[in-house]
Amino acid sequence: MKLATFNINGIKARIEALPRWLDSARPDVVALQEIKSVDEGFPRALFEDMGYRVETHGQKSFNGVALLSRLPLEDVTRGLPGAPEDEQARWIEASVIGEKRAVRFCGLYLPNGNPVSFGPDGAPEADGKYGYKLSWMARMRQRATELLATEEPVVMAGDYNIIPQPEDAARPETWTKDALFLPESRAAFRRIVNLGFTDAFRARVTGPGHYSFWDYQAGAWERNNGIRIDHLLLSPQAADLLRDVQIDRAVRGGEKPSDHVPVWIDLDA
Repeated sequence: MKLATFNINGIKARIEALPRWLDSARPDVVALQEIKSVDEGFPRALFEDMGYRVETHGQKSFNGVALLSRLPLEDVTRGLPGAPEDEQARWIEASVIGEKRAVRFCGLYLPNGNPVSFGPDGAPEADGKYGYKLSWMARMRQRATELLATEEPVVMAGDYNIIPQPEDAARPETWTKDALFLPESRAAFRRIVNLGFTDAFRARVTGPGHYSFWDYQAGAWERNNGIRIDHLLLSPQAADLLRDVQIDRAVRGGEKPSDHVPVWIDLDA
């Protein structure tokens, strides 16, 4: 079972690049982030004609997540529990029915959190967009706890907007005041991982130089000034099934690319 995550940075902008990657990579299921479209505006027919079932959780002009699946999906739910008033479309999950077993697959777009306000002591203040990021991560930790309790294979895949370690940035010193790399952000990420999840990529690949995002500005792609912020976290039952993991780096060099590239895993499912 090939499961992928891909922040496409706008379905309209990636209307040619996304199908091209799907034809090449042939994922069974892909979690998309930043579709930037309401559900009714998503080009479902294009992907259904390619053999994918389409499930969206959209929002006008901003955010938005979706699942494209060549395998049956059951029990599709939308929205991260814990804050009914939160209207931002950042979470979708479903059970993917594989040949051998089902996998609970969650697609997420974690808040960026910038800009950050700093107090007189230099510490970040947990308000505004940064406060929303931290509270969202606390809700995600609660949902992750619930998912672990099922003792089923669980994969939480998406754009986490978290640089876990200095080695996950080409120039970590430039990110020290950024919400993606603040100690408080990284600690919130570790609290989720430490529940019992495995960072799929780091389970197989060590060392620096592996990135999933390059900014459009300042020649970041050409200079390989990237960061690794797109992750797949695996429950113990899913980690036991892991056969391969890859970052499709070359996609960033294609025509009209997203600033992110796909990251995928292969499970024995």
